[in-house]
Amino acid sequence: MPDASTVPGGGASTRLDVAIVGAGLAGLYAIHRLRGLGFTVRAYEQGSGVGGTWYWNRYPGARCDVESLEYSYSFSNELQQEWKWPERYGTQPEILKYINHVADRFDLRRDVQLNTRIKSAVFDTKANEWRVKTDTGEEIRARYCVMAAGNLSTPRVPDFKGLEKFKGKWYHTSKFPHEGVDFTAKRVGMVGTGATAVQAIPEIAQQAKQLTVFQRTPPWVLPRGDRP
Repeated sequence: MPDASTVPGGGASTRLDVAIVGAGLAGLYAIHRLRGLGFTVRAYEQGSGVGGTWYWNRYPGARCDVESLEYSYSFSNELQQEWKWPERYGTQPEILKYINHVADRFDLRRDVQLNTRIKSAVFDTKANEWRVKTDTGEEIRARYCVMAAGNLSTPRVPDFKGLEKFKGKWYHTSKFPHEGVDFTAKRVGMVGTGATAVQAIPEIAQQAKQLTVFQRTPPWVLPRGDRP
């Protein structure tokens, strides 16, 4: 286990070989791989569960557009043989279930610290180590820092004029409420027709009283061709 101590000022200090930012697919594999090389590691995840994109993205119709057999780990043949994907393209709940299974099967959770956001990572050239600070005041000192947060981990809310004064409810697909949203008898506007919207529009349309889609550029869309 990583060494923990107290530094002046009352904050906790942790020493690691490797600090990992994020506990999604990449962060979890990094734990498994680096452990096997003999490193002490810990992944820091701002969410309250592992899974990264598949923990956060819970909009209606969310699923992967890469075939399930390709969108899975290949480091363990036993894992590949024992897990059964029910559909050609995995849904968000099924993919998250798979990721949690991997975390449990390979005992990865003991090296994951949840509900923790990394505020800064600065390399100390004199000590030849990274000094990583969390939003709780903890300082991590590590030889290596692996960024596994993903290149789309920070959502961008469009700067629409008057959005802050809008009296209705609005949602961003990457921060969709985990409990879901009931669109029954609602008039809904969907802004954009990218990959996410293509998945969400048919689902919301089945429920909403009225759905209006605002499109700038038509995308190129293929039928999914899903099957068991």
